[in-house]
Amino acid sequence: MKRMKMLPPVTWSNFLSNVNWLNTFFLVAPPALAVYGFLTLPFLRSTAIFSVLYYFFTGLGITAGYHRLWSHRSYNASVPVQVLLALAGAGSVQGSIKWWCRGHRAHHRYTDTKLDPYSANEGFFSSHIGWIIFKPRGQIGVADVSDLTRNWIVKYQHSYYGLVSITMAFVVPFLIAGLGWGDYAGGFFFAGCARLVFVHHSTFAVNSFAHMFGEHTYDNKHSPRDNFLTSLVTFGEGYHNFHHQFPMDFRNAIRWYQYDPTKWLISAFNSVGLASHLKRFPDNEIRKGKCTMQLEKLQAVNQGIKWPQRDLPVVSWENFQAEAKERSLVAIHGFIHDCSSFIEDHPGGANLIKKAIGTDATAAFFGGVYDHSNAAHNMLGMMRVGILDGGMEVESLKRHKSSNSLGYDSDSGASTSSDDTIASESEIQAIVKEYGDKAPIHQPSAYVPIPYVLPLPASERLAIVKTKPELLPSVISRVSTPVI
Repeated sequence: MKRMKMLPPVTWSNFLSNVNWLNTFFLVAPPALAVYGFLTLPFLRSTAIFSVLYYFFTGLGITAGYHRLWSHRSYNASVPVQVLLALAGAGSVQGSIKWWCRGHRAHHRYTDTKLDPYSANEGFFSSHIGWIIFKPRGQIGVADVSDLTRNWIVKYQHSYYGLVSITMAFVVPFLIAGLGWGDYAGGFFFAGCARLVFVHHSTFAVNSFAHMFGEHTYDNKHSPRDNFLTSLVTFGEGYHNFHHQFPMDFRNAIRWYQYDPTKWLISAFNSVGLASHLKRFPDNEIRKGKCTMQLEKLQAVNQGIKWPQRDLPVVSWENFQAEAKERSLVAIHGFIHDCSSFIEDHPGGANLIKKAIGTDATAAFFGGVYDHSNAAHNMLGMMRVGILDGGMEVESLKRHKSSNSLGYDSDSGASTSSDDTIASESEIQAIVKEYGDKAPIHQPSAYVPIPYVLPLPASERLAIVKTKPELLPSVISRVSTPVI
């Protein structure tokens, strides 16, 4: 792309020389003729119904044919179905199968770059119709269409595209409405021109609206989004974030309640033997993509929430009890909590907290007295002021005098701790053998918890930790090595 020569931007001074006049004619003439028809002709009910049906016919020629069959090979179609879709797609006047698919494959390969023929990064107008009206500023990306050159239906349609497209877009609706109920003019102006305007802009909406408005359901690396409103006018193509993540899936909408008539048509062909080998992306990978995006959203929410402090001083049991005489300190689950501001607001009454001051109330908090809610766990976490050395009252640790306290060292300002407070492995084994499943001596027997089973609150079990990618030393050395 760096070597590619780009044309200068379109300005008022070079505007006329950069217009693709043939494309512009087919974008401007149909709406002008449609307006003329609406102002001068009666709009018969039969013609109105036929116009809508022909809109579906030619639109599905693009979505089920040009797009999902030939661009992405998401299923195999029988020869009659391929002929039908080739004719229907030509009636949309959006180019031949080969031309359309070549650009669309480049769009997927180079999404949002200068090599993307209708990049959303160039703006709404450019991605909607600007890329058709104006000559491209540079070459679009390389795309392999060798499989299409071997398809005789694609080759025939490409060779005679002008004749086929005019016939299917204007002659066929003109004859059907005229021979059917005598409305030749209505068939041309309404089923031909007006219908073509809707088909054009509904298809173009996928390149513009579905890249700028909607949800990044499965990935946010690129611009495609899932847009329900776009799906309504594009026969299911609006679930565009899914499509760009899983382009070879014959579905765009994977839920039964989502609107995707293109998927329904392909499934109908398959059920009667006219289509086969319908491709589906593994459900596990689809769910994985959705889960990843949900985690990213939660991470954004997580950053705006205050969580319990993690950098806390380690405090011995003796110092904990000593300071509990001055402050309302309670040990729960290995953490020391200052409950001073909450005592009077405790739903179970102030006395329950007052009785627990200076003790290990783990079992009581985890169900011995009351099985507290996640909200209670979260609130308690915000009251943490220290970590209890050993996690509970440990007799062997009492023999190791420590100067730890809930404050910080007055000289260094750092939290204080001492290696002398660490019990040896033999001492710990002796404690386990002595107490077994019994509660520590300072706890009433009614508070004995289930051994080794103390569930954490959901907010801590499911904590989201943002990681940073690490480069291997070999990669760093290659990057730092100057190129000669």
